[in-house]
Amino acid sequence: MKKLYFVTAVSLLVVLCGAKKLDAAPSAAPQASKQRVISAHDPVLIKQDSTFYLFVTGGGVSKSTDLVNWTAQKPVPSRLEWVTEDIIPGYRGGFWAPDIQYYNGTYYLYYSPSAFAKNTSAIGVMTNKTLNQEDTAYKWVDHGMILKSVPGRDFWNAIDANVYLERSRGQATGWLTFGSFWGGIKMVKLAPDMKSLAEPQEWYTVAMQPRTFGMPDTDPGDGAIEAPFIYHRHQYYYLFVSLDYCCRGLDSDYNVVVGRSRDIRGPYFDKNGVPLYAGGGTFVAGETEDYAGIGHCAVYDFDRKTYFVAHGYDKHDGGRSTLIVKEIVWDRAEWPTVKF
Repeated sequence: MKKLYFVTAVSLLVVLCGAKKLDAAPSAAPQASKQRVISAHDPVLIKQDSTFYLFVTGGGVSKSTDLVNWTAQKPVPSRLEWVTEDIIPGYRGGFWAPDIQYYNGTYYLYYSPSAFAKNTSAIGVMTNKTLNQEDTAYKWVDHGMILKSVPGRDFWNAIDANVYLERSRGQATGWLTFGSFWGGIKMVKLAPDMKSLAEPQEWYTVAMQPRTFGMPDTDPGDGAIEAPFIYHRHQYYYLFVSLDYCCRGLDSDYNVVVGRSRDIRGPYFDKNGVPLYAGGGTFVAGETEDYAGIGHCAVYDFDRKTYFVAHGYDKHDGGRSTLIVKEIVWDRAEWPTVKF
């Protein structure tokens, strides 16, 4: 589970990492091999003009033109007036795990206010016309809550939002994927405004891990899965998720697995044909010589290369959560491997 102390700590860090920008202009390939050690947790990335903007848990923002040298920016406003004690009992401020998207001239930042170790959580969205903080048009407008999870009512947790815009015949349909522990990863269709749920509502369970029978619904359980990210390549949609435990420094065993489907709604299967909703998943990244655990990933295309962006718990720095940017290599069967 996400640890609430990261909301405060990470907001003070120099941040970065990925979320796929729609309508992005072609860009130079990132110099991933020259990446400097940067603190980051739940990173997401987008590009406006020639500048990359990075967002992390806590609202931190940085910018770069090369994905190597970063300049801290003013954080995203994290005082959420709509989050009252009635909405999220026990809420202590800030938000977790943002996702940034661009659609029809507007940037959409999805975020999750939550309470520690409970599925008293929500997903909200704010918008901006530009990410350039020197532009007079720069202003975040908060549109409030899209959905929330309630202990005892919902067997899922409304955090770790990721939005994918499925384009077909000039139309775009937004799909919101999210979840952490409990009943796993959910997907729900968005309305055309990208700020609310489509009606009638359309829901799917796309991934989950086994959970010990008999645990109360209010307990996160031991089906450790979270942080979905959907990426499209050729005929397949790829669903990346993180398994096991983050946020424990050198004791973290976070790892990333993937499954794929020809339909964004699933079902997603791993390389062995096991569905992700039944505990499947093909290994992508985990413990290495340098990292105790790796997770909460995003995947992007730049200059005909695919990049894996995540945070890892650095063995050379006391388990500090740091940015990882690595190239993905695709095998002949179109399965991804991350080069470490």
